[in-house]
Amino acid sequence: MTTTPTRRHTNARAAVCYFFILLGTVSGAWAARIPDVKNTLHLTDGQISYALLAAALGLVLGMRFAGHLSDRLGSARLLPPAAIATALVITLPGYAPDLPALIAALFLFGLISASVDVSMNAHGVEIERAYGRPLMSSFHGMFSIGVLAGAAIGGLFAWLDLNAAATLTAVGLPLALATLYVRRHLLPTTPHPTDPNGDPHTPTPRRAPWNRWIILMGVVSFAGLVGEGAANDWTAVYLFQNLNASEPVAAAAFAVFSATMTIGRFAGDHLAQRLGPTRLVRYSGLIAALGLGGALLGAQIPIAFAGFALFGLGLAPIVPQVFSAAGNQDPVTAGRAIAQVATVGYAGLLAGPAIIGAAAELVGLPAALGIPAVLALFMAASAGALRTPASR
Repeated sequence: MTTTPTRRHTNARAAVCYFFILLGTVSGAWAARIPDVKNTLHLTDGQISYALLAAALGLVLGMRFAGHLSDRLGSARLLPPAAIATALVITLPGYAPDLPALIAALFLFGLISASVDVSMNAHGVEIERAYGRPLMSSFHGMFSIGVLAGAAIGGLFAWLDLNAAATLTAVGLPLALATLYVRRHLLPTTPHPTDPNGDPHTPTPRRAPWNRWIILMGVVSFAGLVGEGAANDWTAVYLFQNLNASEPVAAAAFAVFSATMTIGRFAGDHLAQRLGPTRLVRYSGLIAALGLGGALLGAQIPIAFAGFALFGLGLAPIVPQVFSAAGNQDPVTAGRAIAQVATVGYAGLLAGPAIIGAAAELVGLPAALGIPAVLALFMAASAGALRTPASR
């Protein structure tokens, strides 16, 4: 049931939006300056891939601890220091003197940013409960806005012929300082659960077990992020290589996908309230499958643009709904549940491009891109499981 938010709740909502923007901005700024770092250190494609893999490994490893820390300390206590550390650590890759230092810096960034990711989602779930209506999709939309802002800043610094160190410092330091102000607006930390005998001084944190429902939510998240990762890396390639589009037109197709993803994220909360999470994920999965399938079967540039636009709109609300459901299954273990689902899900974002690339070697790129379309149908079919075990 929707409730009227207090000023504290509206301030907390704005604060969580800020943290989503922060993580998106540092990620987008780094992505935009990867070529500069690669050229400065004279790295090969293989060497820079090792550094990027280090960030992914740090993120996955950090997820193992972030959920426990978020539940044990409270998301409001963990989020600000983790965000400050993330904003400062992202400056390190710009100053790395060689490949080992770059690998270490990116591993540390992934490790620390995992705590930001989990705790901001967990705090977002708390704010959803306070509001009595869906908000998670728009939070993830703020992350997309942050990525666009970070990429724009990175592009501006590149145009000004300033190096990656200057870019990442100009992004990281102001965000770290702003966090000192924003942190005061988060909701108070939820106390630890008491022991079964009612002693409030004896906390007994519960574990979030790897049950079948958590695993299924992780797989649904994995399917959604495989599609997102595949679209990020292969949309432009498909238009350029298979449809003979020019490079600017191929890049524009990816921009259309990114734009509709952002639009879909901001529309997701209203749709979730109107349709319910189950129907939203079901319809979204069908739209994503229809869009990508049409783009591949139509094999024409205008049809491909429309298809990838629908694919972005369909994918956009699914993962936020999954994260929200995981966080709401048990408020006491919200952080660990989100971390478990995210661990499986982010593997899809990392593995998606590689899966498509390997399949393309065997059956061609158009057929390989059919994999995310099939996974979209799987997400639609799994929508009924989005209801938490407790709600059933």
